Amino acid sequence: MNTDCKARMFELAGLFGAGKLAYARAKSTVLLLAMILMGLCMLASPSGAHEVRPAVADVTVGGEAVHIDLRLALEALVGRVDMRGLTDTDNSPRAATYDALRKLAPPALETALRAAWPELSKSFHISADGQLLVPVLIEATIPDVGNEALPRDSRIKLRASLADHAGKPVVFGWNAENGPLIVRQAGVKDGAYTGYLKDGQLSAPMRREGTPAQGAGQTFLTYIVIGFEHIIPKGLDHILFVLGLFFFALRLRPLLIQITAFTFAHTITLAMATLGVVTVPPSVVEPLIAASIVYVGVENTIARKIGIWRTALVFGFGLLHGLGFASVLGEVGLQTTQFITGLIAFNVGVELGQIAVIVVAFFLIGLPFGKKPWYRKRIAIPCSVLIALVGAYWFFERVSA
Repeated sequence: MNTDCKARMFELAGLFGAGKLAYARAKSTVLLLAMILMGLCMLASPSGAHEVRPAVADVTVGGEAVHIDLRLALEALVGRVDMRGLTDTDNSPRAATYDALRKLAPPALETALRAAWPELSKSFHISADGQLLVPVLIEATIPDVGNEALPRDSRIKLRASLADHAGKPVVFGWNAENGPLIVRQAGVKDGAYTGYLKDGQLSAPMRREGTPAQGAGQTFLTYIVIGFEHIIPKGLDHILFVLGLFFFALRLRPLLIQITAFTFAHTITLAMATLGVVTVPPSVVEPLIAASIVYVGVENTIARKIGIWRTALVFGFGLLHGLGFASVLGEVGLQTTQFITGLIAFNVGVELGQIAVIVVAFFLIGLPFGKKPWYRKRIAIPCSVLIALVGAYWFFERVSA
């Protein structure tokens, strides 16, 4: 065998070996993505997990007392579940305690709440004129057990006397382990305070006649964070949809067309829903968002080129996702004096979250494998099928919930 022939054989062997190595890496990547997507399925399913959501407190500062109407997952509070960093109570060491409390009928859970209240009340911070006030548990409204896999929203009403602090502003919050808290001042026409509090933060001082609005810069930063967190880590369905856009094509033009259509659409419905022009219940929006994920995943396996039909559908799905974003912003609320600033900042936060998803996907998948001739067959299509399957799972769960 001559030298040229041997060299050619070694070259072919090297190419074959490199091809096998590349294939093995791609296969490992797909398997890893499959595990991630199935994990997302379990995490984001509305009836397969105990989703952590911020509690919402409506605070009314009166002449003689401050009244607090608090909507929350009462089981987490009574069970002393440390909510810091949690997106799902199943990931807590006290998950079994939470689940046991979730099975209790309303009278039994209220009894447990009142028994634990002397200790639980210490985790609340209510102050006026620098003096801590004692919160008194007035009433608890707890829904029936229902679907035990779903969080149930209970309401408790608290009262703290202002007899010795008449006319003084009130500060409200709770300990970091109780989780994120949305505080909305009620009972005033102008200057009502709204705040999204994390890690044990306290509200701004709330006055009976209304609270001076926070600065535009602070408002902008606050709502950017809220919008970003709604995508990462909380918006797992939105993450999956954006990944569906990513796997359609790695070329810049189709990706930009889809992202632009999606962004423009959800900006429209986010603004309209926040202003109250459009109102669609979550029971309708959430299954349709899941259906949009199914469609994008399936079409990725069929279509090769961006077309007007794909762009129009992505735009339509963006309208749906905007309604989903609006439900979050509606809970948080927007101060009247900073409405436009907060709305724009929230949308910017959402966009930054979506861009982060695409950037991470590009560096983990697109950069090492995107130019391989087998990329579409061995990575893009299998991942798109997985995305569609997870979306279908969510759709049926949300319809039946």
